[in-house]
This record gives sequence, C-alpha cells and structure tokens, in this order.
Amino acid sequence: MSTKLDPMDLFDVRSELAEDEVMVKNTVARYVDDKVIPLMREAFEKHEFPRHLIGEVAELGLLGSSIEGYDCAGLNSVSYGLICQELERGDSGLRSFVSVQSSLVMFPIHAYGSEEQKQRWLPAMARGEAIGCFGLTESQGGSDPSNMKTHAKRDGDDWILNGSKMWITNATIADAAIVWANTDEGVKGFIVEKDMPGFDSQEIKNKFSLRASVTGALFFNNVRVPEASVLPGVSSLKGPLSCLTQARYGITWGVIGAAQACLNEVLHYTRDRILFGRPLANTQTIQIRLAEMSRHITTAQLLALRLGRIKDKGDLSPTQVSMAKWNNCRSAIDIARDARDILGGAGISAEYVPIRHMLNLESVITYEGTETVHQLVVGKELTGVNAFG
Repeated sequence: MSTKLDPMDLFDVRSELAEDEVMVKNTVARYVDDKVIPLMREAFEKHEFPRHLIGEVAELGLLGSSIEGYDCAGLNSVSYGLICQELERGDSGLRSFVSVQSSLVMFPIHAYGSEEQKQRWLPAMARGEAIGCFGLTESQGGSDPSNMKTHAKRDGDDWILNGSKMWITNATIADAAIVWANTDEGVKGFIVEKDMPGFDSQEIKNKFSLRASVTGALFFNNVRVPEASVLPGVSSLKGPLSCLTQARYGITWGVIGAAQACLNEVLHYTRDRILFGRPLANTQTIQIRLAEMSRHITTAQLLALRLGRIKDKGDLSPTQVSMAKWNNCRSAIDIARDARDILGGAGISAEYVPIRHMLNLESVITYEGTETVHQLVVGKELTGVNAFG
C-alpha cells in the first residue's frame, strides 16, 4: 500500500534533504507558524514592518546564514533556500528583509570587503544589532544598472558621493547602506553610514505590495566617504550583479512558500465550502485547478533543490538562477491569483492569505530582475546574442 502524499510536497523533496537541512526547515517552519503568521495580517494592513522580529530571526541564526565565521551560521545554500521558503510562507516582507541583510549587504562585505570592514559589520549584522540596505536601483535606471547616475569622485583620502537610489528595502531603518556608484576607476561599492552628513532617506508610503516591509529612497548630497569605507575587492558592475545573483537564488526558494500558503488555504476552504449541495473540492473544475497548483509547486521545488545543489558545488551560472527565478515567480503569482479567485468574494479579504501573497508577489516578480530580464538572460545563453537594449 502506498503512503499518503504530503499535499505541500507531492514528490517528497523533503526526503532528498540532509538531516541538518531538515532541522533548519523544521525550526524556521515552527517559528513562522508560531510567531510570524499570527501577526502578518495586521502588519500588512497597518503598513508596518514588525521590527521586533529582527532580534528573533537573528537569534535563530538566519541573518548571513551562508557565511562562515563572523558569528554567522555557516549553513549551505540549500539550507538558506529553505529559510527563505519558510519565511515567505509567512510573508514576503520578512523574507525580503532577511534577503537584503544576508545576500545584498553581508554578502558583498564578506566577498569584497576588507578584513576591518568584515570585523566591524558582519558580526553586528548577524546579531541584528546593525541593519543594512542595498543601493543600486535608480529611478531612471530600473532594469538597466549601467544607466547609473550616482557618482563618486576622489577628494584627498576621501570620496564625495552624489546621487540617489529608489525602491530600497530597509532604507529608513538601515544603519549602513551598500551604495554602488560610478567612479573614474569603475563601479565601486561604498559603505555609507546613516549619520554621514549629506545622506538622507525617505520612506515610500501608500504601497499596495510588501506593506509589511520598509521601502524607501536614498539621497546623497556631497556625502564624504572615507577610503576605509570603500569595498576594495571589486571595481565593476560585477560587484552589484553578483549580489543580485545571491538574492535571486533566495527568491527562487522563497516564492515556493508563498505558493504553498495559498494552496493550503484553498485546500481547506474548498473542503468546507458547500455550493450546489456539495463541497467545492468534490467538483472536477476545482480539482483540476488544485492539481495545476500542485504541479507548479512541485516543479518549482525540484528546480530550487537542483539549483541549490549546483550552487553548493560552486558551479552556479547566473543563467540558471534567471530561469529558476522566472519560472518560480511566475508559478507563485499565478497560483496566488487563482487561489484568490477560487475563494470568490472572500478572496479579497485579508482574512484569507492569497490576496496578501498575490499583492506581495507583484513586487517579488519585479525586483531583482523582471520576468522579461530573466527571459532575455536565458535567450542570450541559448543564442549567444545580447538582445538587451
């Protein structure tokens, strides 16, 4: 006799995980169930990021979890992916915070920073005592980072930084920003601290997506940055683009959690909802739609796991990340939209999770490279022709 399959893991991907990976998944899942899901509806409605969660996720070792040393957990890539999956099952806003702190701030400091920079920032960020943000996107640039207007010029032993950045997660709560700017020596990364004169941030309000997350703009008006705050290990767009590869990898896993939350909601709803004398789940139309959701989640799980194993071997290609981010985000947002539709009128109520996940995923499918960008990355790999521009 066959055993009953897990509706959230139809191909038993869990059995492919190592013991320590299962422990990470279970620990974060329990935390999300107990501490995150109960408060995210209200946080979303109030347009507030629940900052008290920062200390809790830090205590669990979820910040900079893939970094060895510096008070970081030193977990493998699959474990980091599972962390993202479980956090986004709670809400994309919390996963976004962890992604930015880990992949976009701590990663470049670890990969390109001096030892002094690593010692100063990484342990504090791992403990949640210092918050970071990542300044690359500009209002006129969007998907084209080469159109960057922010620039820095040498002035003695310092640099003078001018420009602005847009759509920055953690902008107004960050103690330091990793800011990418054009210089006469190439694109450089600057660690800009919040109290440096001329540096300002402004929160973006009235969002209908990622409402339980802080999003803002950064402004630099003749900010004097010492040479000791420049990342010495990179002087090209390779720096910020490598950070985006790390973040996109986490997103590939994260959106699976959002999709699972939506499927779980409609599975329970359709069993209980009686229409025309029988539960919705007993109809062919609903079963076909639920099966489609499961098919897409299963494909996304297998793609993410394979991607994680490739990453842990050190063989990861940005094109592979692009395909996975494209596929998994598209699958997740389609699942969320269909789940909202299955719920009918109830689907527009925050009492049910699909509308919140659906709105959040409108951002997730856009940031760290739009769907079109990732399609063109794959297309370039297949044809050898760069069709950007």
